This record gives sequence, structure tokens and C-alpha cells, in this order.
Amino acid sequence: MTSALAHIQALPSWLVGRVAARGRGLVAQALAAEGLKLAHHAVLAATAEYGPVAQAGLGRLLGIDPKDLVGLLNHLEGAGLLRRAPDPADRRKNAVTLTPAGEAALSRCAALAETANAAFLSPLTPEEREQLTTLLTRLHEDPWNGGPDPDAS
Repeated sequence: MTSALAHIQALPSWLVGRVAARGRGLVAQALAAEGLKLAHHAVLAATAEYGPVAQAGLGRLLGIDPKDLVGLLNHLEGAGLLRRAPDPADRRKNAVTLTPAGEAALSRCAALAETANAAFLSPLTPEEREQLTTLLTRLHEDPWNGGPDPDAS
């Protein structure tokens, strides 16, 4: 007979959570070499993709509370990685833009995250890595599992 704890620890949802925590920890440790956290990396990446972007829109895009976003932006701006300026379309809002130093930091962070993920997935064969990513993507995108609904407009 399986113990109650062993039963819980064999559940896919429990395993995915534990494995995700380990993966996030490895990436966080790698990004610390840049003096940045996972959320800083996400802000840099979103700003690179959508910038110049309104500060409020950036928070909504990333699901970051406005108070927390201000702290992240203050850190990144203080490090010279991004700049906030009045949005030309609405001067009441701040537009966030990457600086050249921010672009370089984003590139380094992406490389660090790739290296950390390679170490994280090292017990798997290349085929298993691809299969794992495919399966996780399917679970993530499935509207029945809280993922995006492809029929929603």
C-alpha cells in the first residue's frame, strides 16, 4: 500500500511544481551574475519586444502589480538598462524603452538562461527534451487547464 505522502509526491501536478521550482532556481542563480532577478529579465524582454511601452501596459502584459513594477523599473533604470520618459501619445503616462546597455544585458541574460536550462535538462536526451517541451506547451496552452482559449477574440 502506498503512503499518503508517496501518493501526493507521485501526482503529476506535484512533480511539475517541484521540477519548475528547481528550474526557476537554476535560472535565477544564473541571472544573479548580472545582478538581476527573473522579473527583471521578463521586464527587459517585454520592453525589447513591445517598447516603447506604457509603464501600466507593461505591468498588465507581465501580470506584475504596479507597486512591484515600479521597484523593478527603478532598479533597471538605476542600472542604466532602460529609460522612462513621458509617452509622446499621452504625456500623463511613462513610456519604457531599453537602452543599448539594456539590450546587451538582455542578450547576456538570455544566454545565461539558456545555459541554466541546458544544465536543468541535461539528464534527458535531446529527443526527450523536445518531447517534454511539446507536452508542457500543450498543457500550458490547453484552455481546460487554464491556458489561452484559441477561440477567444
